[in-house]
Amino acid sequence: MPATTTFADKPTLLGAKVLLRPVRPEEDLPMLRVMLNDPDVLRYTSDAYTPVAPAWDEAMERRITDWYTTRNDQPDRLDLIVVDRATGRGVGEVVLNEWDEPNRACNLRIALGPDGRDRGLGTEAVRLLTDHALRALGLNRVSLSVYAFNERGRRAYEKAGFQVEGVRRQVLRWGDEWIDDIDMAALADHWT
Repeated sequence: MPATTTFADKPTLLGAKVLLRPVRPEEDLPMLRVMLNDPDVLRYTSDAYTPVAPAWDEAMERRITDWYTTRNDQPDRLDLIVVDRATGRGVGEVVLNEWDEPNRACNLRIALGPDGRDRGLGTEAVRLLTDHALRALGLNRVSLSVYAFNERGRRAYEKAGFQVEGVRRQVLRWGDEWIDDIDMAALADHWT
């Protein structure tokens, strides 16, 4: 990535099934509330055991509103809404974060609500944003991690072009179980 490039530009990326676009808080907050309260999203993205969603009170509403209202102003990360082209509705978010400028690397994460699953939308969203990072922005590496019990996520990442690099054993205590974390990455010189 050239030294002057940042994630300040918030592009719209078009795929066959999804459109990735910058956050529109007024339009997206209802969908994001549903997504953030979804048991699968909580299970696959939480770093602590969360059997039920936390109470959604005024303070939580303010934090979520403040967070998503400022996403387009962040020069060191890229938060995009995943829009299902078949319905025109937002179904989740995909994010480039943890930007490591000297090493031309970043992390990718995705969360899809119930309306965005099991139709290849996540795979395409990951592929589109990774392609943007590696080709348009000139990054060398995009990495992510996925809990071992998230088989659907791991398959989507592999279909999108990510390869397993290693396993961090027993990183999450989920109820009575220890869950491994699988590290994956896509590299510019292997990207097709």
